Amino acid sequence: MPRFRAVDLVVETKPDLTPVTEADRAAELALRAALRDRRPSDAVLGEEGGEEPGDGTAEPDGPARRWVIDPIDGTKSYARGIPVWATLVALEHDGVPVVGVVSAPALGARWWAARGLGAFRDGTPIRVSRVTDLEDAHLSYDSVAAFEDEGVAEPFLALARRCWRSRAFGDFWSHVLVADGSIDVAVEVGGLAVWDLAAPMVVVQEAGGRLTDVTGAVRADGGNAVTTNGLLHDDVLDALGVGDR
Repeated sequence: MPRFRAVDLVVETKPDLTPVTEADRAAELALRAALRDRRPSDAVLGEEGGEEPGDGTAEPDGPARRWVIDPIDGTKSYARGIPVWATLVALEHDGVPVVGVVSAPALGARWWAARGLGAFRDGTPIRVSRVTDLEDAHLSYDSVAAFEDEGVAEPFLALARRCWRSRAFGDFWSHVLVADGSIDVAVEVGGLAVWDLAAPMVVVQEAGGRLTDVTGAVRADGGNAVTTNGLLHDDVLDALGVGDR
C-alpha cells in the first residue's frame, strides 16, 4: 500500500511483455521469508520468483504441501492507480488447492476459505447466488481482445447478449464477486497461470460455486477459467462450446 500511487513507483517490463513493479517483487519476498520461517518444509511457487522446494523435513507419508503466491494480481491496475488488485495466497495438498486468501487492501476487503470450512469476506460467511437462468445473470469478464485471440469472440458475445448484464471487473475480482453472490458468472481466457486461480478457486468452491477451465475440467492451471454459482455452469460451458471444437 505505501507504494500504491507513488509518483516514483518503479515499473518494468518482463520478457513476456507484462508489467512488474517493485511492489510485486517486495511483496513476494516478504511472503517467501515468512513461509521459510514458519513452514520451511513446504515448497513455494510464486509468479516473480518461480519454484522453491522445501527443506525436506516434512513427514514422508504426509501430503506434499506447496504455497502458490501471486504478490499482486492486477499489476496493470496497480501501476495505473486503480484499486482493483490483490495479493493471492493458496496452499496445495498433493496438487489440490485447499486454502485460499484473496487480500485487496486498496478495496478494504479480504476473502478467504479452507476446504470444508466455508468461505468468508471480512469475517462474514459468503454464498453464491441462486440465479438459475442466464437471462437473469450478471456476467463479468476480463478482456474482449483475449476472447478474439483465443478464437471464441463470437460465442462469448452471444453469451454476453443472453445475460441480463455484462461488465468487465477483471482479474481476481470477477471470481470473488461470484463467490460472495454479487454476480453470477465470470469468464477469463488466455494466459492465466495457477497463481491467478488457485486461491480464488478455493473461495468459490467453498462458497458453493464452481470454477473450471472452459472445457469443464476442475483445474487452476488450465490457462483460462469459468466461474459460476454452479447452477449456471453447464449453460455457460455449452454457450462457449470450446470443448466441442
